[in-house]
Amino acid sequence: MGGCFHCGETIPTGSTYQLELEGLNQPFCCPGCLAVADTIIDCGLGSYYQHRSAPAPKADAVPDELKQLQHYDLAEIQQDFVSDKDNLKEVQLSITGLSCAACAWLIERHLARVPGVSLIQVNTTTERARLRWHDKQVPLSQLLAAFADIGYQARPFQPHQHEQAYNREVKSYLLRMGVAGIASMQVMMVALALYEDLFPGTDADLVEYFRWISLWLSIPVMTYSALPFYRNAWRGLKNRALNMDLPVSLAMVFAFFASVYATVTQTGDVYYECVSMFAFLLLTGRFLEMRAKRRASETTANLTLLVPMLARLETEAGEQEVAAKTLHPGQTVLVAPGSQIPADAQILDGSTSVDESMLTGEHLPVTRHPGDTVFAGTTNVEAPLRLRVLRPLADARVSEILRAQDDALAEKPRVAILADQLSRYFVAALLLVTLATYVVWLQLDADKAFWVMLSVLVATCPCALSLATPTALTVATSRLSRSGVLVRRAHVLDTLPKVTRIVFDKTGTLTRGEVAVTSVTLLADLHELQVLAMAAALEAQSEHPIARAFRPCRDERLQVSERQNRVGRGVSGLIDGTRWHLGSGAWLAPDNQDAELCVYLANEQGPVARFELTDPLREEADALIRDCREQGIATTILTGDSSGQAERVAERLGVDTLIKHASPDDKLAYLRSCDQAGEICLMVGDGINDAPVLAGAHVSFAMAGGTDIAKNSADAIMLADDLRHILTARHISARCRRVIKQNFSWALGYNLVILPLAAMGQVSPWFAMIGMSVSSLIVMTNSLRLSRL
Repeated sequence: MGGCFHCGETIPTGSTYQLELEGLNQPFCCPGCLAVADTIIDCGLGSYYQHRSAPAPKADAVPDELKQLQHYDLAEIQQDFVSDKDNLKEVQLSITGLSCAACAWLIERHLARVPGVSLIQVNTTTERARLRWHDKQVPLSQLLAAFADIGYQARPFQPHQHEQAYNREVKSYLLRMGVAGIASMQVMMVALALYEDLFPGTDADLVEYFRWISLWLSIPVMTYSALPFYRNAWRGLKNRALNMDLPVSLAMVFAFFASVYATVTQTGDVYYECVSMFAFLLLTGRFLEMRAKRRASETTANLTLLVPMLARLETEAGEQEVAAKTLHPGQTVLVAPGSQIPADAQILDGSTSVDESMLTGEHLPVTRHPGDTVFAGTTNVEAPLRLRVLRPLADARVSEILRAQDDALAEKPRVAILADQLSRYFVAALLLVTLATYVVWLQLDADKAFWVMLSVLVATCPCALSLATPTALTVATSRLSRSGVLVRRAHVLDTLPKVTRIVFDKTGTLTRGEVAVTSVTLLADLHELQVLAMAAALEAQSEHPIARAFRPCRDERLQVSERQNRVGRGVSGLIDGTRWHLGSGAWLAPDNQDAELCVYLANEQGPVARFELTDPLREEADALIRDCREQGIATTILTGDSSGQAERVAERLGVDTLIKHASPDDKLAYLRSCDQAGEICLMVGDGINDAPVLAGAHVSFAMAGGTDIAKNSADAIMLADDLRHILTARHISARCRRVIKQNFSWALGYNLVILPLAAMGQVSPWFAMIGMSVSSLIVMTNSLRLSRL
């Protein structure tokens, strides 16, 4: 700027204030400007000086960009979008400027180098990133600045702001497309006069005039419409990364300046129409790709928008409308018919039907009565409700689902990682092949060398290759969510199609988990109501189906201390100074061989009562086992139940293998034996005792009504307790693998065919441009077919 590097003012004579930036010593007029500039650079916002359009104010304030980022460090602001996970902070970010897999790789590589960053995962389809960091080592503002330092804008993901950003991006693309489209039509009209075959007698002065007109019409396309391609290409080069916009930008720049040279020197051909049309078609392809990405991730976006904004809070002064996110446990809210439920809550007054399709995928409303739990974002269909809030909106089931789904979308399966690496290497190989083509054609026909090189550069741009995997994975994940299966880990889509054996827990999985006490046998001098109350007290904190059978017998006067869960056996604790145990016959009454589903209550002297229970099969269990048999999938019941009911369930359903009276260690040993035999196992369970085996299986599903520990251990969660979702998920995963293979086959096949043709001079630049754009659109369209399964 010729003055102070920060504010632009004249530098006083003798001033020695300097700061090194990008290898150059930049001068400053005063220590204030030097200090501000040092702060900006230390926060990773050096790009501020590259992109500013006017000098900064003189040393009296930090630029607005840095101020805004520093606001994100405030705890009261972070509470809306930052969560705690494993003693770390985690945030979902919206990223603007993503164009391909190379962008994601660049961001991940750059952020991973920042001290304090534990995890960074970028999804190019949803244009979001998951960031986990040690907040004691690095503030969030500095991490956001790290994105800005490499040319991307990152802000905490909030659905309404994300929607506004998307709309702004759409308008920007439409405007750039409009400029390129209008210029292309005008340049094409002028170019007709330059075709000697059509107008052989055109005057030379007129030809020169038309060339200059074409040049001026092409300038807005090159300087405005094509600007996103240059930015992405420069961003990659600056950070030593190759992306797909590099060959695109090189092709456009080479073609334009070669045409300018031909215009000025009045020698050779001009290709202004190709440049303009190339920019228009490429922008059109990117616009359609952006819309397709939006459609691919619309399940997540729609689910986010369904989270209610307002709630009717009941207070002593009457009803008050408040923000739903401000609700806290214990408050009372009112929900009118047709309105959304603002938080996970328990019904105090009113019976109604609730539409839970946004959570479970089941479109028929379910009946809910006083005492039942309803969930945030679901819709009250019939009658007014009075509810007691159970947990804040940030911890509601819908929020947990969103976080789990974002985690799954952010994780990259092995096939996606391979695709990213392949596309990066492909760009490098393409540039080498292009250079070799140019050198060879210089020897064969120097006049054609440049244009043949241009055709190779354009025709083989790996846009389709970089889109082959992420789009299909995102569409499939969204489709599974709509089908009632929440994918928590990315490898699920890879592993499900390979499953050869499905291993089921029995209680709460193949059976409905609606266990009821059918009879009580007293084995000591106690009353029936007394032993039932003690059993209910011991199971008061458990969510296991057997525990729920004793809830109607709960006596609040009985308090349990030193409660211990004995996984695979039962529970124990002190009641009035006496230690009591409730659990399986194998643990408490090993001498008894029970033919029924039974649990025992015992003290230190031995069993005092025997409870017989029943648990009906799920209606869809028969069809599931039958379908598994037809598809050649082996089935196993792996249960800790030692009663005769396990045999009856196995015989009734026709499962291949029954293993009962299995501890968690026994279950893990069984899975390892299947692994050694070359089998790929899917484990389905719901209880605390299933958590180790769910975590240890090749792939695992937890039931919707299962315990939180089981859900956290599983790779996927069924949002409705319908076993048919297992095979639906396997079918969608298999289709996803086929679509990815089809996309790769098309992208690689197209490049293998077009490359030799272009290198031999058989493909003109304009045809190469159309072929590249159409190839990308074919891959996107093929991936979107998954949403219609």
